[in-house]
Amino acid sequence: MAEIIEISDISAPELDVFARLTEAQLRNLKEPEKAVFIAESPKVIKTALDAGYTPLALLMEWRHIEGDGANIIARCPGVPVYTGEREILSALTGYTLTRGVLCAMRRPAPRDPESLLDDSYRVAVLEGVVDATNIGAIFRSAAALNMDAVLLTPTCCDPLNRRAARVSMGTVLQVPWAYLSGWPEAGMALLRTHGFKTAAMALTDSSIPIDDPRPAAEPRLAIVLGTEGDGLAQTTLSQCDYTLKIPMAHGVDSLNVAAAGAVAFWELRKKI
Repeated sequence: MAEIIEISDISAPELDVFARLTEAQLRNLKEPEKAVFIAESPKVIKTALDAGYTPLALLMEWRHIEGDGANIIARCPGVPVYTGEREILSALTGYTLTRGVLCAMRRPAPRDPESLLDDSYRVAVLEGVVDATNIGAIFRSAAALNMDAVLLTPTCCDPLNRRAARVSMGTVLQVPWAYLSGWPEAGMALLRTHGFKTAAMALTDSSIPIDDPRPAAEPRLAIVLGTEGDGLAQTTLSQCDYTLKIPMAHGVDSLNVAAAGAVAFWELRKKI
């Protein structure tokens, strides 16, 4: 049976996880076994529960106790449920809750990228993508368009960032992902060891159209996407097997990285 706790003091320390801990503090790199992430919205929380993530505490508006949050509460026996009116929760968190429900959850242990590559044929590699909205949108496209995994360089935004997970509609909890170390040299070597060719998405003088049949025909392909401002580093481009471009019209010079990723995932998808 859940314990329903009405919030009377927004400065109470047990509410820190929802209001006063930074993303770095939530990740708790010194003690990763205690790390936490925040799932926002009933859909994302249900996806996390379905995937076996452990809930630690819930925060929701009063009206959701017997509404959108009722099923979630039923699935979280013994988990404290902090509640109040929308104004109280907004004052606590500093933003309006999307669909009025948050859940603090135990963060999973980091995955080994090599284990993800063993059974993968199409992966996305993200280099320095820092915007949470872009990360979430890329994961949503990766899930919808059948990417087997997503690999990120250490400078990328955390996929379990609250906003990233919400924008992804929970797919960051479904698509396997891991961080690459030693990018690009060690990361590229790891991809090659597992039989992957690499396709960089970049506008250069040597780029070939994305509908060129050669990259799509590769048995194993890693689609490499770069940071929002400068794109991929030259050291990365020099090591990729292909450099691909999406032909533009009406004088548009490029697409947002998340939009470009969706086009690339579709064009270069596994042919079933």
